[in-house]
Amino acid sequence: MKIIDATEDEKLNQQMAEILLDGFSDTGTQAWSTMEECEKEVADSLEEKKISRIAVNDEDEVLAWTIGEEIYTNYTWELALLVVRRNVKAKGIGRKTLKDFEEQVLKRGGSVVFLGSDDENNRTSLGGIELYPNPLEHLANINNLGDHPYEFYQKCGYTITGVIPHANGFGKPDIWMTKQLLKK
Repeated sequence: MKIIDATEDEKLNQQMAEILLDGFSDTGTQAWSTMEECEKEVADSLEEKKISRIAVNDEDEVLAWTIGEEIYTNYTWELALLVVRRNVKAKGIGRKTLKDFEEQVLKRGGSVVFLGSDDENNRTSLGGIELYPNPLEHLANINNLGDHPYEFYQKCGYTITGVIPHANGFGKPDIWMTKQLLKK
C-alpha cells in the first residue's frame, strides 16, 4: 500500500466517489447520499489549498481517502473526511491514512487537527436526546452504543473537546475532537 496525493486521475476519482458513497450508505447520515454529491466532493477536494490523499494498493485500487483544510492559519487543520473501503476495514489502513494526514499537516506548518464526528443515528449516548441545558455533562458520560468512530479517533490520540447539540437536527449532535501534533 502507498499513500499519494489525489489528482485528476479519472479512474482513481471514480473509486474515491464510490468508496465515499459506500462508506456512508449504512450509517444513516445525510451526507453523501448520491453519487453526484460524492463526485462533487472529489472535485472539491482537489483544490490546491486542501489536503486530499488516497491509499492505494499495487493494483491502483483506492483503499482509503482523507480530505482536510486549514481552518486557523498556521495552526489548525480540519480533517473533513476519512473513509476506508468496506472490505479492508479493521486492517490498519484507516490508522495509517490518518497518520499520513497528520504528517501532511505538520509539513504545512500546522500543529493541531480538528474533526467533527456526527451522530445522526443514535450510535452514541448523545444521540436522540436533548443535551441542553448541560451538554458537557452528557459529553463527560458519553458511551458508544453502535460502533461510532469516535473511539477509533481516541485510539489514535484524539480527545473529545466539545459537542454541538442538534447540529444535524434534533438529537443529531456533532462530536468535536482534536489532536495536538506538536508538544510545546
